[in-house]
Amino acid sequence: MLFLGRLFERALVYVGTDFLSSPLWDKYIEYECMQQDWSRVTMIYTKILENPIQNLDRYFANFKELAETRPLLELRSAEESAAVAAASDASKAAPSESDGKADEEKSQADGSSEQSPKLETAGSTDPEELKKYIAIREAMYIKAKEFESKIIGFEMAIRRPYFHVRPLNAAELENWHNYLDFIEKDGDFNKVVKLYERCLVACANYPEYWIRYVLSMETSGSMDLADNALARATQVFVKRQPEIHLFAARLKEQNGDIAGARAAFQLVHSEISPGLVEAVIKHANMEQRQGNLEDAFALYEQVIALEKGKENSTVLPLLYAQYSRFSYLVSGDAEKARKILVEALDHVQPSKPLLETVLHFESFLPAPRQIDYLAPFVEKVINPNSDAQNVASSTEREELSLIYIEFLGLFRDVKTIKKAEDQHAKLFRRSTSELRKRSADEFLSSDRTKMAKTYNGTPPAQPASAQSQWSGGYAAQPQTWPQAQAAPAQPQQWNPAYGQQAAYGAYPAGYTAPQAPAPAPVPQATAYGAYPAQAYPAQSYAPPVAGAAPVQQPTAAAPQAYYNTYY
Repeated sequence: MLFLGRLFERALVYVGTDFLSSPLWDKYIEYECMQQDWSRVTMIYTKILENPIQNLDRYFANFKELAETRPLLELRSAEESAAVAAASDASKAAPSESDGKADEEKSQADGSSEQSPKLETAGSTDPEELKKYIAIREAMYIKAKEFESKIIGFEMAIRRPYFHVRPLNAAELENWHNYLDFIEKDGDFNKVVKLYERCLVACANYPEYWIRYVLSMETSGSMDLADNALARATQVFVKRQPEIHLFAARLKEQNGDIAGARAAFQLVHSEISPGLVEAVIKHANMEQRQGNLEDAFALYEQVIALEKGKENSTVLPLLYAQYSRFSYLVSGDAEKARKILVEALDHVQPSKPLLETVLHFESFLPAPRQIDYLAPFVEKVINPNSDAQNVASSTEREELSLIYIEFLGLFRDVKTIKKAEDQHAKLFRRSTSELRKRSADEFLSSDRTKMAKTYNGTPPAQPASAQSQWSGGYAAQPQTWPQAQAAPAQPQQWNPAYGQQAAYGAYPAGYTAPQAPAPAPVPQATAYGAYPAQAYPAQSYAPPVAGAAPVQQPTAAAPQAYYNTYY
């Protein structure tokens, strides 16, 4: 039976402070009551009242009932009994009172048989001592209840505290992040560790929580816990997900373990996700930081060679674009960067993203520029023949045509520009002047809308996505002007069937001169922006509700992943 008690203690070390741990505490209390070890039962209640767990009111009521029905001698632990005895000895050593008072105390002791049945049952317990004994636990109970009131909202939002292969919903994932934020701000390290371990039961399949746990332990200086969490993540729970291995590589590089970082990258390249562009970029960047520029170039070439052997590789254009960008930025060799892009056009089906990258690259290089070689590739995309494979959509072809016209407007003669504009009008049944006019009108109307929202006390809508410059259908909605104006503008309607404006930010309408290059991050989803951007940032506005008089504040964007990047 002693072994069972120890087993309970071991279990409570791990989960005794969890909000939902009351079933385990109930079984422990039931076991000790069967043993009639009342001092241990009281000790269990004392431990419970220190923690903000479920059913705390019931535990405090049960403790009070036990304390009022059992003598204190049975309830006190050995340490408490020794402390009471020491205090009693100290009081006896003090100068005694008069003999008359001693006789009076003796007579009171002789008349103890006349006390109430309740005190008699309690073993003649002094009511003041009992009150003090309960008050100590009551203070613990009140403190735990105060903390429980702060976390009860988080606890009630946890719908699935156990592990399941089905994904959690976004609200529950966000609740775990908020709960961890609160506990970390509270500053109790033990509570932080316990909550992370509890979170990782339900969120074991989410690398972001493992990454957060490792970073939290690293910040607190607990490197043993950080290493343990990272090992569990990379070797057991999320070992097939590349994010955790890329994070491990960055952490090992930071700690000086370059060989370990290379091993983590190599695992991603060979087993986890071969050809993952993000892994190639981060690995090459690490080699460049270590002074191994040739190894970085070799890495790109090796991965590109592997992707060439695959049929219809979707990442090959991105790899070429990133390799060209990397080569130019770290070595300044424009000829090598151009050679990489030309090789890409020879080995990859021309597409809008790839040609955008090439146009962008040529736009910010110093004169003389090499432009003539681009014309046949652009022609192949915007005017494909019937035998062409992977034909771009009508919207993509129209956008690329506009981008190319803007590019020619900067660097070519008027005859070449006219030829491109005539071809655009023939293919898409729309003149470029009409497109430019609409672009300018949309730009002005969007500014008027933002001003109206500002004057009405509503902040302008924040960008919701960087994938498109304008949200579909936005221009078809009426524009609302400030209410304070005497003569508000009439709602302005646009043709809903009109195609979306080109999203290429490097050559907006009215652009007249190239700007100084500025490095920009490159998303994996597209090769656009592979070189430093030269234009306005892409914008996106949520469409206002039709018919509403005041401009409503846009709905908040969906919660994003807690860790978007590790660099």
